[in-house]
Amino acid sequence: MQTNSLIELSHSAYQKNIDFLRQLFGKKVIFSSVVKGNAYGHGIPEFVTMASACGVRHFSVFDVSEARELKMVLNDKITILIMGFLQKEDLEWIIENGIEFFVFDRKRLSEACQIAKKLRKKAIVHIEVETGMNRTGFEKSELAAVTSLLKNEKEYLEFKGLCTHYAGAESISNYYRVERQIVRFKEIKQYFLENDLKPQICHSACSAASVMFPETRMDLVRIGIMQYGLWPSQEVFITYLNAKKMKLDPLSRVITWKSVVMSVKKIKTTNFIGYGTSFMAKRDMKVAIIPIGYAHGYSRSLSNHGRVLIQGQRCVVIGLVNMNMIAVDVTDIKTVKKGEEVVLIGSQNEGVISIASFGDYSNQLNYELLTRISKSIPRKIID
Repeated sequence: MQTNSLIELSHSAYQKNIDFLRQLFGKKVIFSSVVKGNAYGHGIPEFVTMASACGVRHFSVFDVSEARELKMVLNDKITILIMGFLQKEDLEWIIENGIEFFVFDRKRLSEACQIAKKLRKKAIVHIEVETGMNRTGFEKSELAAVTSLLKNEKEYLEFKGLCTHYAGAESISNYYRVERQIVRFKEIKQYFLENDLKPQICHSACSAASVMFPETRMDLVRIGIMQYGLWPSQEVFITYLNAKKMKLDPLSRVITWKSVVMSVKKIKTTNFIGYGTSFMAKRDMKVAIIPIGYAHGYSRSLSNHGRVLIQGQRCVVIGLVNMNMIAVDVTDIKTVKKGEEVVLIGSQNEGVISIASFGDYSNQLNYELLTRISKSIPRKIID
């Protein structure tokens, strides 16, 4: 485990976010915490421990490895839903442990049925249908075969959920496409009902859809980015604000990323700093070296653009971001010492480096930036 930096997760910030989201969605809607991508860079073990302490009991992951990690931490206290990748050899563990999973092709449905019979235990399936995302999901032409198998093998296939995913609900440019998807989902649901198959729950909403298209909340919402204290896009945030009298952001950032000053040195004017010639000192400078680089998830695109906080002041990254180090300009700070705290994301004194501003400097989405943070950096729950 690395000791060059630390990720802090604020329990109080997460509790605030959860309280807001529960109020927004209401008590009848199941809240599923999406923790794919190492809990959006927050760290699955630490994050789900904190989420569980806040009363979260349903979690959605992308693949089996994430489901296993989650199961090891929280055991039988929760519901786990796999939304993406799994292989046939995984199905026995999945079904034996009561893990729920998306099914979007006939082979997976047949294999699940075969293994459920072998184990004499039901496979808990969520049938994902294609509504216009054109990624995964049963086509309309396949539904007859799906309904037939679900009806004939109901002793081994539990039709837990009917679901889909929207193609960019965070942007108004996709409005009509998403609207068509909503209509198609309703039509498919009706098809199942007409064939005497009623899913226990229907779900389709991610963070963006849950705000932009409230009718998509249905029985369960799959919430990722918003629970971490971030909005899917400015459009989603503005849509929320326009619907409310209070024009305040109700979300609080959960994550803070900190490091330390590794060394400090003085540079004479006209000297180049770091690899190559991308930065030349135009004056005598004082430079702090921070033991963080692109190997840790600090993007190389932040070269000569990024900002960090030292003593509450924004300091500019100068020169190229290295694999394990960055250099920052501390010329205008009177004294900077080795071992001094550096904030890469978060607040220090009156200064703030938000994830949004961090992303603006690197042209990365919030999602991309967070999930690239190295898993080997230790995570710690605070307050």
